[in-house]
Amino acid sequence: MGGLFGVVSKEDCVMDVYFGTDYHSHLGTSKGGMAIWNGYSFNRSIHNIENTQFRTKFESELPKIKGHMGIGCISDTEPQPMTVRSHLGNYAISTVGKINNLDEIADKEISNQNIHFLEMSKGTINPTELVSVIIDRENSFKDGLLKAQELIQGSCSILLLTPQGIYASRDKLGRTPLIVGKKEGSFCVSFESCTFTNLGFKFNYELGPGEIIFLTPDGIEKIAPPRDKMKICAFLWVYYGYPSSSYEGMNVEVMRYRNGAAIARNDYEEIDMIAGVPDSGVGHAIGYSNQAKIPFGRPFIKYTPTWSRSFMPQEQGIRNLVARMKLMPIPELVSGKRLLFCDDSIVRGTQMRETVDLLYQCNASEVHIRSACPPIVFGCKYLNFSTSRSAMDLAARRAISELEGKEPESLEAYCDPATEKYNCMVNCISKRLNFSTLKYQNIHDMIDAIGIDKEKICTYCWNGKE
Repeated sequence: MGGLFGVVSKEDCVMDVYFGTDYHSHLGTSKGGMAIWNGYSFNRSIHNIENTQFRTKFESELPKIKGHMGIGCISDTEPQPMTVRSHLGNYAISTVGKINNLDEIADKEISNQNIHFLEMSKGTINPTELVSVIIDRENSFKDGLLKAQELIQGSCSILLLTPQGIYASRDKLGRTPLIVGKKEGSFCVSFESCTFTNLGFKFNYELGPGEIIFLTPDGIEKIAPPRDKMKICAFLWVYYGYPSSSYEGMNVEVMRYRNGAAIARNDYEEIDMIAGVPDSGVGHAIGYSNQAKIPFGRPFIKYTPTWSRSFMPQEQGIRNLVARMKLMPIPELVSGKRLLFCDDSIVRGTQMRETVDLLYQCNASEVHIRSACPPIVFGCKYLNFSTSRSAMDLAARRAISELEGKEPESLEAYCDPATEKYNCMVNCISKRLNFSTLKYQNIHDMIDAIGIDKEKICTYCWNGKE
């Protein structure tokens, strides 16, 4: 994933950009960057944050930076923001999303013979640079942003900082959010609304799918209206959204409480303690505990001071090591207990197997697992989440392949909890991962817990429906 934050202000805004960007650190651990317009040029700084926190990289630079407008980005992959000089003028740009047809667009641009790409990210074209090339082909920023929405397959939300203000463009199906906050003399635009309170902003406006606005310290200019169709990612609430953020009027933590309660209403296991797999499983577990009237506890603790998020490293062995090392069991709360853990999801399952084995080593009597969402049968095509080198990395797909002896022509029966094939798949996953029992949240209760129109929610990972 990745996160964006920008500020336009009548006062110096560097500290707001700094802290607002930092508040997106849960969305990525590869690169962090800021670009500030100081009145005559862009002051840009980008650092590698794979092994350290965003704040530690930028804190020493802050006294040297001044400006009334700026954008920042936390990225999983490419260095951002980029600064560009084109016939449209000077600007800085950051993007969040996934461009599935990147090579196709790039090849078409290169065929024009007067285009080349400089910013390489791990041997591939920097997607943000590609977006800037698309924009620069047009006669205005508005036309360029609309052209990017038209050409890009996948998703792409954009912040574009000019000497006059910030253009904010939400991806055309609204898969990721962009939300505007306001305080006296300033506006901000953010992926996460959790940034607002501590910086003194209040919610002002949420962009619709495909909507484009232009922010200045004096107000909001609507450049292109929202589109009718929305497919916002359900995982914002289930997993990667920050608990104090809200999207489309629904708070993340509130959704998780409701979701956990719904899981409990359909569960009848005799257990001694409910726990959440830190961090994003905790809200679901609290909801389960409140509904089931069974004590909530913390039989293991996440050691946060030094360990990064475990899904980020590309090497599976490193992911497993980080997952194992960052969770510290409390044997006194584990030994002899029947434990039920809520987790946000089960993607590959290898980390969960390590966690469960660790609990059994501490003499847990039983370890039951409840997933806050349905089985992930399809890798995400639209965002950099649950993406894998192969579909066979997914625990559900490995189980299906084992049951079928080959890749079936249709996966529909495995997406329906009313079928025998679904039950066999779940049992196969549970057995392989050494769980006492495994149950997944059903898609209908999960959508009800989100609380917005189901037609506006993307469920592709679970049922393959676009």
